Amino acid sequence: MIVVKTRMSGLAVFLGLAFGLAWLGMIGAWALGFSLVNPLVQLPFAFAPAIAAFVVRRWVTGEGFADAGLRLRLRAAWPQYLAAWLGPVALVAATAAVAVLSGARLATLDGQIAGLPGWALVAVLLLVVPLLTPIYWGEEFGWTSYLRQRVYPGRPVAATLTTGLIWAVWHYPLAFVGYIEFENVVVGLAMWTVSFVCQEILLSWLRVRSGSVWTASLAHAGNNMVLALLVGFLLADVSVLTVTALTTIPLAVLAAWVLTTGRLRP
Repeated sequence: MIVVKTRMSGLAVFLGLAFGLAWLGMIGAWALGFSLVNPLVQLPFAFAPAIAAFVVRRWVTGEGFADAGLRLRLRAAWPQYLAAWLGPVALVAATAAVAVLSGARLATLDGQIAGLPGWALVAVLLLVVPLLTPIYWGEEFGWTSYLRQRVYPGRPVAATLTTGLIWAVWHYPLAFVGYIEFENVVVGLAMWTVSFVCQEILLSWLRVRSGSVWTASLAHAGNNMVLALLVGFLLADVSVLTVTALTTIPLAVLAAWVLTTGRLRP
């Protein structure tokens, strides 16, 4: 009973800090006239989950960091690192294929940034992703390495789905402060939620199989810097709702594979 109360207290403090710090940061930056699209503006609230997890582990529950997955484990987990690094490129290709099959027209990647040819743009982004991984650790240390392990102990599927849902809700203010503009906010947030849950399934699979939070952090960086950016270039003339739906389809297929094959079990 004491263990359960301690865990519940930790979860309550974690969620209060993760949401409170982030939402205050998002709404405060918007109120002050800063663009939420600016990565520098995003930095303070991007680390809110990590700050919350650190506070809880260190001072609220006193459980420490033994199961936080802070070791890199490069030698043992290289397949997961490779999947996390190159997986977003494969998802871009899959999304492009789904888009073409649905009748959408793809733009070219050539010249999208500084006159780079498309292949060079992809190469540059792949090189940048590992460098930015510590920034995305700010979320994964909180969501995938704390919340998912505490919310439903011994029930990895329920824990992962719940974490994905909470993670999605944590992002909701961004739909009202200029970060993303859905043509229909209700439908857009519903699609966004499905996308986040699917992403959390994949991130949790990497975390579980590698034993390291860094694989999930690398994949998260790739999702934002490769998948989202390149799909945005390719489907520049497509509505935000449609782009979200097209991107979610390959994610959902992979997430279903992870769930049906039991790959979330430790």
